[in-house]
Amino acid sequence: MPLKMYQKAWFWYATALIILLLDQASKHAIEAAFEYGETKVFTSFFNFTLAYNPGAAFSFLAGAGGWQRWFFAVIAVVASVLLTVWIARTAAHKPREAFALAFILGGALGNLYDRIVLGHVVDFIVVHYQDNYWPAFNLADSAISLGAAVLIIDMLFSKENSKESKTNA
Repeated sequence: MPLKMYQKAWFWYATALIILLLDQASKHAIEAAFEYGETKVFTSFFNFTLAYNPGAAFSFLAGAGGWQRWFFAVIAVVASVLLTVWIARTAAHKPREAFALAFILGGALGNLYDRIVLGHVVDFIVVHYQDNYWPAFNLADSAISLGAAVLIIDMLFSKENSKESKTNA
């Protein structure tokens, strides 16, 4: 029986590429339309604000003097290589896992591009409740978060993993 398209690694690499391209297109569009710090309010809990993050998640190490740019870039490159290999090994028999990994890979590459080329990651999506604001994020961050959630759910609830854990006990 022939493998379905989603059981081939190239399909998931193409998915990661599409995520990378959508992320970069959205960042370029926001930078073209907004001045740094400018805000456009959409609802009482959601707006766009152009922000730059030289650090990692939640601006971790943002004020560390510049070395963090290359430190986080190296981590992203290593993670991307590992994700690429992981996708190749799982695509044929674990499509949900490959889906999750492709989203993480696409997001990681989107932020890696920003970090290397711009020296910071472009963020613009802001969610808040009254005066309690979540840190600004972007489509790459959303893809990474979605991929991580799917990966965790798949690991916790997949039939294959529960069978393996029962046989190993």
